[in-house]
Amino acid sequence: MSEKYRDSQWDGNRVIDNLLKEIALPRMFRVKQEFDDHSIKNIAEAVHKEFQKEKIRGTIRPGMRIAITAGSRGLDRIQELLKAIVDEVKALGGSPYLVPTMGSHGGGTAKGQKEFLAGMGVTEAAMGVPIRSTMEVKLIGRNEDGNPVYIDRYAAEADGVIVVNRVKPHTNFHGSYESGLMKMMTIGLGKNTGASVCHSMGWDNMTHNVEAFGTGVLKYANILFGIATIENAFDQTCMITGLTPEEIPQREPELLKMAKEKMPRILFPEFDILIVDQIGKNFSGSGMDPNITGVSGNPKVGGDPKVDLRLVLDLSNGTHGNATGLGLADFSTKRVFDKIDFDAGYPNSLTSRTTAGGKIPIILKNDQTAIKSAIFTCTGIGEKGPRIVRIPNTSHIQCIDLSEAMLEEAQSNPRIQILEQPHELCLNAEGNLF
Repeated sequence: MSEKYRDSQWDGNRVIDNLLKEIALPRMFRVKQEFDDHSIKNIAEAVHKEFQKEKIRGTIRPGMRIAITAGSRGLDRIQELLKAIVDEVKALGGSPYLVPTMGSHGGGTAKGQKEFLAGMGVTEAAMGVPIRSTMEVKLIGRNEDGNPVYIDRYAAEADGVIVVNRVKPHTNFHGSYESGLMKMMTIGLGKNTGASVCHSMGWDNMTHNVEAFGTGVLKYANILFGIATIENAFDQTCMITGLTPEEIPQREPELLKMAKEKMPRILFPEFDILIVDQIGKNFSGSGMDPNITGVSGNPKVGGDPKVDLRLVLDLSNGTHGNATGLGLADFSTKRVFDKIDFDAGYPNSLTSRTTAGGKIPIILKNDQTAIKSAIFTCTGIGEKGPRIVRIPNTSHIQCIDLSEAMLEEAQSNPRIQILEQPHELCLNAEGNLF
C-alpha cells in the first residue's frame, strides 16, 4: 500500500502517562519448563530410510517430472528436509522441482511466494533444482460435495507430486485433520483460488472441507506419496514418515494425536496477563499459536491457558511485516505498528474469512506503557499483584518469565525449574525491554 498511516502523535499531551503514573511494574523471574526433547539428528538419513521402502521408491521411475511441495510454515530444518527429498528423487532417476504451496501467503503473488521460500533458505541454488512459482491453478475435478478442486498448475503438469508437511494441531479449527498433508493438498496446492473456495464456507466447515478437498486431490491428482513430519516441544523434528496416497487419510489422524501429545504449553493454566515478545508467520500460521495463548481467531475454538489480557511487543524479522495474529492481542506497541506490511497480511485474513487476527489492538508508545496499560485495565488482579507470564514467542516457551506473584506456584511445580530470583525489569532509555 502506498498510503501512509503512521503519522499519528503518541501521547503528546501525556494523558496516558498520567493515567498510569501509579502503576508499578512487578518484579520478574525466569523459569525453565520441562518437555520431552527427543529429536532426529540426521534429517537426510531419516528421509533416506523412508525412500528405502518399496511403497515409496517404487512410485518413481527414471525421467519422471516430479513436483515437491514447499510450504510457508517454518518446519524444522526445512532446507535439509527438502534437499534430502530432492536428492533421493534424483538418485532414482526422477527430475524434481519445487512448487510453493502456501495458499495466499507470500502476499498472494508468485514472486512473493518464491521470496518467502528464499527467506527460509529454500532457493534454487541451495536445492539444486528449479522452483516453479505461479498463482495459476488447474481445475482437476469436483469433490464429494460438488465443489471444484484446484491445484497449482505446475503440480498438475507434473508426472507426480510429493506432498511434504508437518502434522500438528491447527490454530483455528479442530478435527481429525488439522495442519498436515490433507490441508497442504487442500489449501497449499490450491493457491489463492483453492484456498478461497475452501475458506468461503467458513471455519465451522473446515474440518469437513479439509477431508473433502484433500480426498478430491488424492482422487484426481497424481499424488505419489506424502512425507509427514512431527516436531517435539522445541520445534525439532522427532519423526519423519512416508505415506502412500491410501495411507494419508488413514494415518494422519494418528499422527495428529501424537503431535498434540508432544506440543509444548504454558504449565500454568490461569493467569492475568500474557506478554509475547514477538509474533510472526514463521512461528505460527496465526502469528501466535492459540494452542499456547488460549485465544483463537475462531471464537468457537479456545482452551488453556485462561488469560485476561494479552500483549504483543514486536514482529519477528521472519514474518516480513505480516502482522496476522496481532488482532488477538489487547495491547501492542508503536514498534509493531511501524513494521506492519498491510499488503503481506491482509490477503491472508481476507482469504481465510477470519478478520480477528488482522485487526489492530490498542497501540502504546513503548513496552513499559503497554505493560502498565495491561495492568491498569486488568480487573482480576489479586492481593499478591498481577500474575504475568512473558514468552519469547509461541514456538519457544521452555524458558519463560513469571511475575513475583507466581513464585510460590512455580516452586511447587515439579516440571518447573527456577533459574533466578525475582528482579526489576530492565528497560532501556526508550522504555523498551529490547
